[in-house]
Amino acid sequence: MSDSAQKNMERKMAGSLFDQLKKSGLVDDKKAKQIKKQKYQQAKQKKGKKGQPVVSEATQLAEQAAKQKQERDRQLNLERQQAQVKKATQAAVQQRIESNQLKNYSGEKAYQFADGSTIKTLHVNQKIHQQLTSGAVRIVLFGGGYVLVASEVAEKIAQEDASLLIPLPSTEDDSLSEEDKDYYAQFEIPDDLVW
Repeated sequence: MSDSAQKNMERKMAGSLFDQLKKSGLVDDKKAKQIKKQKYQQAKQKKGKKGQPVVSEATQLAEQAAKQKQERDRQLNLERQQAQVKKATQAAVQQRIESNQLKNYSGEKAYQFADGSTIKTLHVNQKIHQQLTSGAVRIVLFGGGYVLVASEVAEKIAQEDASLLIPLPSTEDDSLSEEDKDYYAQFEIPDDLVW
């Protein structure tokens, strides 16, 4: 039996029940109309426009709050995951620096470098000094100080956290024009010149 046929049958039965109650004198016409009106209003409240259920304001607010909570939770999880990835990356970088740092490079040769706006000096041996000036060895911030690592290791560190590397000094001064460079090339710089 289809839904519409079943509803029609229920209406007929309900109508006949009212008729039976009227005949028995238990319900008068006024009371019957009032009951029908109440049933109609209840049915109307249960269904909104075009058969859609009416959603109360409280239900809408609850759904909205649930969506907001779900979005906050998603954001917090994303932030936690990013923090974990960052922490893991930092740990990997620290491990890489620790295991690949050069040792026994102390010497009498002073190597000066810029760390931000300050000039720092490392006293290294002649071999390390040459490697620092050629770029084969790089200076890395580590544990509140500086350590030296090979340029291959420095490249891997730069991929993960370039802020730990001390930039290489620029070998060419861009402020000079080609004419100036040619002019100054005729003057020889003494080998024993110390800045």
